[in-house]
Amino acid sequence: MARTVWHSTVGKKTVMAVSGLIMLLYLVVHMIGNLKIYFGAGEFNHYAHWLRTVGEPFMHYEWTLWTVRVVLVVAVLAHAVSAYQLSRRDLRARPSRYVHSRPRASYATRTMRWGGVILGLFIVWHILDLTTGTVHSGGFQEGHPYQNVVDTFSTWYGNVIYIVAMLALGLHVRHGFWSAAQTLGVGSRTRDRALKIVADVLALLLTAGFIAVPVGVMTGVVS
Repeated sequence: MARTVWHSTVGKKTVMAVSGLIMLLYLVVHMIGNLKIYFGAGEFNHYAHWLRTVGEPFMHYEWTLWTVRVVLVVAVLAHAVSAYQLSRRDLRARPSRYVHSRPRASYATRTMRWGGVILGLFIVWHILDLTTGTVHSGGFQEGHPYQNVVDTFSTWYGNVIYIVAMLALGLHVRHGFWSAAQTLGVGSRTRDRALKIVADVLALLLTAGFIAVPVGVMTGVVS
């Protein structure tokens, strides 16, 4: 049954919707945690340490964090694979352009594909920068996330990469939340307007919330 569902178009869209909502939930929590940087190094570093001790003593050190990471990796891979396969299936079903012009899609809809590629590349860069320190500028300091964040956003390219990725994220969330609601059968004539408002608000809050961190460093509020 699982194989049959996965190979169907509806099944792939459902996988995309569920995995997208899992990532959206993580993004909301992650954004709130990031904003703690405005409360100073001590508060932010304590929060980063707390993430590694969640669930103790029942959970061992970092077990909860690694559980979250595994769930996110599975969600990202499921989302990316189903999106790619649906795209290929759509191209096979429509190898040539429509003869008649179609209604013009929204900017977010038309940029979903390259937006997903940008976000995928950003995730890799973000991990190498602030988790492993492989591409980090200024000397990566294990256990000092506040200083590592300040180092990253003290460079012009760190700010450009992050802000461009967050703008792409906003567009992706705006269209993705709406699409997920339709796929999961939540949408209706009476709820469509409310869902569109929620999608717009979520996209705006996430974009502004994430971009607030590099802006804080650039303006000297966070230093």
